[in-house]
Amino acid sequence: MTSQHPTIGGLLRSLRARKGWTLKQMSEHAGIPLSTLSKVEHDRLTLTYDKLLQLAQRLQLRMSELFAEDVEAVEPPVTARRSIGRIEDAIRVTTPNYDYFYLCPELRRKRMIPVLTRVRAKTIEEFGELVHHSGEEYIHVLEGRMEVHTEFYDPIVLETGQSVYIDSNMGHAYIAAEGCDEVLLLGVCSSSDEQLLESLMTLHGEESAAQQRKAAARLSPPVATTAKTPRKKAAARKKS
Repeated sequence: MTSQHPTIGGLLRSLRARKGWTLKQMSEHAGIPLSTLSKVEHDRLTLTYDKLLQLAQRLQLRMSELFAEDVEAVEPPVTARRSIGRIEDAIRVTTPNYDYFYLCPELRRKRMIPVLTRVRAKTIEEFGELVHHSGEEYIHVLEGRMEVHTEFYDPIVLETGQSVYIDSNMGHAYIAAEGCDEVLLLGVCSSSDEQLLESLMTLHGEESAAQQRKAAARLSPPVATTAKTPRKKAAARKKS
């Protein structure tokens, strides 16, 4: 009878299949000779603990991940969830830069957050610091022209009907392009973080607070730094 327990060879084959690598690519990434890996995968040779540790380190995996069995055959459950996105049912959040309308709010623990956004900021100076949050996002311009600012790319202008897909961990900002008063966007934010919506709400609070601090700084009168103190004025009178 054959053993029901997975072998090192079977686990390595599963790992290689998950990464979509050839045996040669696996050898190059792991730093283990191709002939050795071939023998291991065919259960004609095993690896010592030191070699397994080297394999995990070179592939930037934990040992537990290295020995994780392939679970692709397990089908995800069908949730049969459905929600109609109506603007009147959306959660509205207003910040100095945007009006957000979070759609389908009755669905909890969503992996995607659909949101309509009306952009009012017209300059990056008015917008303030770039925004960062977990996950990725897709933004489609429904009305107007949008200027996209990101941490690692030059700004770009998107016309109505055009879109952008970005890594949300990268600093980003969307503003109305020159000659455009407002822009209407449809966005979809996605993350493995099940609390993504709560994280975005917290981010809005921080954005509003930062804008309020910025506005207060603009309105505050400058502090005089050249005025003489009473002691210095008295000293000046004695000299005279």
